[in-house]
Amino acid sequence: MKKIYYLSTCDTCKRILNEIEAPAAFELQDIKTNAITKTQIEEMQKLAGSYESLFSKRARLYKERDLKNKNLSEEDYKALILEHYTFLKRPVIINDDEIFIGNAKKNVAAAKDSIHG
Repeated sequence: MKKIYYLSTCDTCKRILNEIEAPAAFELQDIKTNAITKTQIEEMQKLAGSYESLFSKRARLYKERDLKNKNLSEEDYKALILEHYTFLKRPVIINDDEIFIGNAKKNVAAAKDSIHG
């Protein structure tokens, strides 16, 4: 699978998409207009190892709901990501059996290396 989950209204996502220059073989999914399915989040979790690693603790709703003071389980993380797209750490880039989550420079560089060899 070659897929990128991103947010079209996010300038950081747009910058990263331009930077990695994903080939046409990659499917782009704007998570705001095309919500993540249960199957998709489960596929991401298999590659990532946990739902927590896919979860954005920078999301405005994370602060608003005071989630940092709650003891969240893996199922909680999964449910929150499915409930609202802002809880997904983005972009999520899947290149075959490799997954790259978030916008850290080293992560983006690793994704670019993986895509372009």
